[in-house]
Amino acid sequence: MDTQLKELTVARAHDGYRSGKFTTRQVVEYYLERIQKLDKADSGPHLNSILAVSSTALAEADALDAHLKTTSELKGSLHGIPVVIKDQADTKCLTTTYGSIVAKDNVPSEDATLVAKLKAAGAIVLAKTTMPDWATSWHSTSSMSGVTRNPYDLKRDPGGSSSGTGTAVAADLGLLGIGEDTGGSIRLPSTFCGLVGLRCTPGTISRYGLSPLLVPQDTPGPMCRTVTDVALMLDALAGFDERDPYTATAVLSGKPVGGSYAANFSVDQIKSARLGVLREAFGPDSDKDCASVNGVINGALSKLEQNGTTLIDVEIPNLKHLLEITFTYPQRSRSDLDAWFARHPFLNSTNTKEIYGAKRYHPALDLFEDIALGTGTPQKDPEFTTRLLAREELQRAIISLMAKHQFDALAFPDCQIPAPLLDDVLTQRWPAAAFPTNTLVASQSLMPAISVPAGLTEEREGEATLQVGLELLGLPYREQALLELAYGVEQLVMGRRPPPL
Repeated sequence: MDTQLKELTVARAHDGYRSGKFTTRQVVEYYLERIQKLDKADSGPHLNSILAVSSTALAEADALDAHLKTTSELKGSLHGIPVVIKDQADTKCLTTTYGSIVAKDNVPSEDATLVAKLKAAGAIVLAKTTMPDWATSWHSTSSMSGVTRNPYDLKRDPGGSSSGTGTAVAADLGLLGIGEDTGGSIRLPSTFCGLVGLRCTPGTISRYGLSPLLVPQDTPGPMCRTVTDVALMLDALAGFDERDPYTATAVLSGKPVGGSYAANFSVDQIKSARLGVLREAFGPDSDKDCASVNGVINGALSKLEQNGTTLIDVEIPNLKHLLEITFTYPQRSRSDLDAWFARHPFLNSTNTKEIYGAKRYHPALDLFEDIALGTGTPQKDPEFTTRLLAREELQRAIISLMAKHQFDALAFPDCQIPAPLLDDVLTQRWPAAAFPTNTLVASQSLMPAISVPAGLTEEREGEATLQVGLELLGLPYREQALLELAYGVEQLVMGRRPPPL
C-alpha cells in the first residue's frame, strides 16, 4: 500500500479514490504514520517540521469516504487531500502559534479565509507546520519549535519562513502545503527542499486570518511537489474576500482561461518563450557554493534553450541599490505587527517592543530585533517616502525591461547558495539584509514569481547533493501564464528528486 501512496498527486489520489484502490482514511493514516516516524520519533531523522496535528482528520476522512460511496461523487476539487499549513494561518480548533512562544496556547475559534476555502473544496487540514517567530527570518529558527531540518541533508536548514511546510511536503508528510511569502518565504524553502512554490501577486489570495509581516508584500500560496498541484490548489484559494481589501485588485486577473490554472498546460509555452536571464543575480563562480548553484541553473537553462526557449542575458540598472532602499521591514513591519497585536486580545495586549524587551523570541532573529527597534510609525520616518518611490521605480524598471524585449518572464536562481548549514544559521553567519537570496526582486517590486526545481548540486566528498530552484518572475496578475511556463520547465528539466530519507 505504501508504494501506491508514496508522493501522491491530487490526480493520482482522486483516481485511487474513484477506483477503490485506496481510501481517504488510508491516505491520512499513511501521512500520520510518516509524521510520527520521520518528524517526531527520536529514532528517526526527527525533521521537526510539524506542530499541532489534527485530532479529527481520520473522522473527516471517513465522512469523505462515505460521501463518495453513497453519491459516487467527490465532494470538491480537493476531496480527501491532506494539507499541511504554515502556523501563520488561523485554524479553528487547532493550536496556532505564528512561530512564537507568546502565542503557544492560542486556539482560534475561526478559520483563516484560505483554510475555510481548502475545507470547502474537500481538503483535510492535517497539521500546522513550523516557522520562525512572526515569519521574521530566511531560516527555521523559532522560539516555539527550535530549528527544522532539511530532508536532503539533516545538517542543513530548509529555509524560511515557511520552513515546516517546505520540509513536510518534501518529506511526504502531507500531499499539499501552504506557505506565506513576504520577502521569499515560499520560494526559499521551495528551492532548498525541491518543491514548486508560487508567490502570487499580493491580493490574489486573501490574507485574512494570517499574522502579517509587511502588509503590501504579504501573500500566502501553495508549496507542492508538482506544478499541476500548485495550479489546482490556486484554483481553490484565489478570489475576492471583503475582509482583505487587497483582494479587490484580484478581479483584474479574472478567472483563469479554461476554468482552471492548469487548463492549458503544455510544454509548447516554454519552448516558444522568451526569458530574460538576470545574470547579476548569479553569485561569483569563485565561491564554491555559488558555483554549485550556477552549474545547476545554467544546466537547466541549457536544456530549455536546446528545446527552443529564447534566452537573453539582461540587467536591471541600479538593481543592488534599489533592493537595498526598498527593504522596508525596519520602517513598516513594527507598525503592521503592532496593529495586528492590538486586534488580538488573546496576546495579552503585548506589542513588538515588549516581546523584544522580554526576550521572548529566538535569539538568532536579528530581523525581528531590527523591526522591534524600528520606527513605530513609518510616516514619521523621513526616508519612508523615498523608499516607497524607489519601489515604484523598481517595478517600472522590471516591467519596462520585459516590455522592451517582449519577455515572458525573467529567470535566475532563487538563492545564490544551496541550503545553509544549521550551524551557520544559529551563529548568524548572515545578517538578514545580507543573506544572498534573490527572492527580494519579486517581493519588493510586488510581482509574482515561482520556484521550480532545477536539479541537484554535483556530488562533493563528504557532502550531500542539494536541490536548487530556478525562479521565474512574471507580470502582475499573470499567474496562469507563469504556471504554464513553470510546467514546461518541470517537464523538460525534471529537476526534482525525492529526499533520501
